[in-house]
Amino acid sequence: MSETDHQRTIAYIVKAWPRLSETFILNEIISLEQRGVPIRIFSVKDPDPDPAHSKVAQVRAKVTYLALRSHWKQAVAANLRLLCRQPRRYLWLLAHVIAAKFVRRRFGPPRHFFQAGYLADLLSRELVDHLHAHFASSPARVAMLTHRLTGIPYTFTAHAKDIYLSDLEVFRGKLEEARAVITCTEYNRSYLSKQFGNLAGRKIHCIYHGLDTSQFEFHPRQAMENGEPEVLSVARLVEKKGLEDLIAAADILRRRGRVFRVEIIGSGPQRETLKAQAKQMGLADRVRLAGAQAHDAVCLAYQRASIFVLPCVVASNGDRDGIPNVLLEAMASGVPVVSTPVSGIPELIDPGVNGLLVPPHDPKSLADAIEKLLASRELCERLARAARSKLEASFSLEASAKQLLAVFRGQDLGKQSQVDFRAAVAAERAVSFPKGS
Repeated sequence: MSETDHQRTIAYIVKAWPRLSETFILNEIISLEQRGVPIRIFSVKDPDPDPAHSKVAQVRAKVTYLALRSHWKQAVAANLRLLCRQPRRYLWLLAHVIAAKFVRRRFGPPRHFFQAGYLADLLSRELVDHLHAHFASSPARVAMLTHRLTGIPYTFTAHAKDIYLSDLEVFRGKLEEARAVITCTEYNRSYLSKQFGNLAGRKIHCIYHGLDTSQFEFHPRQAMENGEPEVLSVARLVEKKGLEDLIAAADILRRRGRVFRVEIIGSGPQRETLKAQAKQMGLADRVRLAGAQAHDAVCLAYQRASIFVLPCVVASNGDRDGIPNVLLEAMASGVPVVSTPVSGIPELIDPGVNGLLVPPHDPKSLADAIEKLLASRELCERLARAARSKLEASFSLEASAKQLLAVFRGQDLGKQSQVDFRAAVAAERAVSFPKGS
């Protein structure tokens, strides 16, 4: 790696740190740090109450929380210092933010401006060359405002809900000012390109969430007669995960005389609904809602599981998944997977080759697929081995980190033409603000 790679510090702006459901961000940061890239983490919200991933301890980056409710004194002091140092720029942007509040434009709620002011003041004392936000919602908004206040260029990664439920004009504003936008599936990239046409151009890149497969013990399922087969799902308990279809499929399998149990790991607003559905169908003794679990416990669940099922759907409000990280983890662990061809999932699962896909909202087809795997040890092992090979070939964490660094440096991933990073920073700082600010 070049000396400049070691010197460049990237400020990561995230929703909450740590967040158990966002292991892809954790993996990304660890991978970059292993390549010698200094990272700073800034969290828009305070930590989640859910269990923390054990790998959080591997992260060397300092974490600062920008939540105004719990850090308002620091935020007020920081904004006052910033106002004194650059009054014209600060007041000019604040006026735009206040005006935008009444027309729903790109700047969002005023609290994001004050968080950006807090962050900008912190960065005035740190050697940070680049901002990267995860999610096109509040983190990208804070990154954009911080860019306006400091001139430091920013990129952001857009995922799922933050794409499909976004106001397109608000998204356009963030896209216009960003150096580049990353998304985790070709499906997402194609959707954004259709929405924004020439503006998207080479600015939007697909970089898959990589997975360190060495962290998962590969154990193909060879025997299912030793005890009841376990059908596992790991997900937030929300509509787009399709878990109601999994419980309905379990009812079909029970009526067919199949012996099995279902374990669903995760928390969310649908918990009571799913619990009531299982009870109504007489499945209370077969379907276990285990709640949120530490990642080490989830990895043990992969080792116990006979089949992994995630029957994703497009939610009634348009929300949908990209490529759920738990599918990668199950495949890395040797568990045969069943899912649906929603969003980017077919980019990971080749039907009949490394997993099975069934139509969304189709419990009968889901039950048929599960039954097919329960009946064939040979099929399970063949799919599992092909799945592991697909991950190693196309979802390498090292390859993803290399692509990310290229984007952060200002390279075109298509042409791989390198732009001088510090010259680009200086140029962006020269044009980002009104004259005399």
